[in-house]
Amino acid sequence: MSGVSRLQYTTEMRLVRVMCSGRVDPAFVFRAFLNGMDGVFVGGCLLNECKYVTHGNYHALNMVSLCKRLLEHIGVSPERLRIAFMSSSDGAFVAEVTNEFVKKVRELGPLGEGEGLDKEELYSRLKEVARLIPYIKMAKKEKLAVRLANPEEYGQFYTRDEIDALMREVPSYYIDPEKCQACMTCARRCPAEAIISAKNQIHVIDQEKCIKCGTCLEACPPRFAAVKKIVGEPVPPPIPEEKRTIVRKRKEEEISPSEEALVEG
Repeated sequence: MSGVSRLQYTTEMRLVRVMCSGRVDPAFVFRAFLNGMDGVFVGGCLLNECKYVTHGNYHALNMVSLCKRLLEHIGVSPERLRIAFMSSSDGAFVAEVTNEFVKKVRELGPLGEGEGLDKEELYSRLKEVARLIPYIKMAKKEKLAVRLANPEEYGQFYTRDEIDALMREVPSYYIDPEKCQACMTCARRCPAEAIISAKNQIHVIDQEKCIKCGTCLEACPPRFAAVKKIVGEPVPPPIPEEKRTIVRKRKEEEISPSEEALVEG
């Protein structure tokens, strides 16, 4: 309605349409910041007036509250992220709230500069959080599914201490070379393609690519139990490439001389 009514609103916004505000993922938010956006605005339908009866706007509100704490954790102003709810006929409100948000972002200054972070440090922090989004969503899946009766309560739904602990206790996964049988099950299931594998080769997890989702731990056959979850400790160095080959004994080599004589007799 803003355009139809010829209402003036900032040209500094770039619109990304989604079917529902609940479709906005934390990964989208951090990708926008990684791509140089100074602020991210999420617009959704009015609360309790969801067109799809899924109340995705409550999920979006919950997600934004979590992302604000994550931004705060890495030293980025949470005011660079905002969510607002409106109907399709609220053209005047859309123009007002977007102009207000852009004005606030201008006051904060370019991303990183306003926070006193140099570009490399900022990019490193944003990239690390973006990489851990699958882990964060799994760790907080129960809270992300909560729908609070009072929307104002979402502002304190996630605490600083809670997020600090979450980011401090990030797990790592390691494949025990003594137990790995090179079945390639974990490598096929890994969504990040972070497992270096080959036939008859002990598998190794690339810690730089690993997104800490734990899929490899779940995929590893229980009879092998080769994948270990590590928290609060350094990950052992990967086994050298030249030592990764698994030498398997043939069945005939496993038969002892006495057993062979019995077979012949």
